[in-house]
Amino acid sequence: MAMLCLPGRADAQQRVDLELVLSVDASGSVDEDEYLLQMQGIAKAFRDPVVQRIITQGEHGAIAVAMVVWADALTQKSETPWFLVSNPAEAEVFAATVETMPREVVGATGIGAGLAWSIRKMERNGFEGTRRVVDVSGDGQETPPRDITVLIPQARAMARSRGVVVNGLAILSDEPDLERWYDDHVRTGRNSFVFVADGFEDFARAMRLKLIREIRGFEMLASYTQ
Repeated sequence: MAMLCLPGRADAQQRVDLELVLSVDASGSVDEDEYLLQMQGIAKAFRDPVVQRIITQGEHGAIAVAMVVWADALTQKSETPWFLVSNPAEAEVFAATVETMPREVVGATGIGAGLAWSIRKMERNGFEGTRRVVDVSGDGQETPPRDITVLIPQARAMARSRGVVVNGLAILSDEPDLERWYDDHVRTGRNSFVFVADGFEDFARAMRLKLIREIRGFEMLASYTQ
């Protein structure tokens, strides 16, 4: 996807409370309707008044966010530019970009390669975040690649070496035990966690709560579970 100059982009080395990459599954197990539910769920979460309010309540009153869409480990990823979000108008710019993002990737489930791509996206992005997080969402386990590539163990080690926390959002549409697999194989870093969506129709609810926890922490979550 082209790196367009859009409202909400950051100045060089702008300080923010969180650098967040949403790393989203578009592998073959995700059909077109399910892909749209993910995009719409992310957009809805950033339009949520509670999410918008807590973004402004940190020390710097802003976060930086981008999205990476991945599938087969050996194919190019689809991605947005980085966006600065410090008010509802900037949140809407990001939401509208995500909501209209076409599907450009498909194939096997290359979580490790998608995670590594997401971590590298934080390099020289113009932000200095107090915390850096990659949010991996998907509906299946990593599948064996056809050639040498970055797998989950290497990507997790990469995250730990760079101080990046990896959280998971396991979509329980096809694999009932995926939450445990994400807990064992995907999440890493201090206070990392896994959330669950009970199918793609539940993705928006889970993403909203996950953003609240990622932006402000676990202590804030109990007030917003309804």
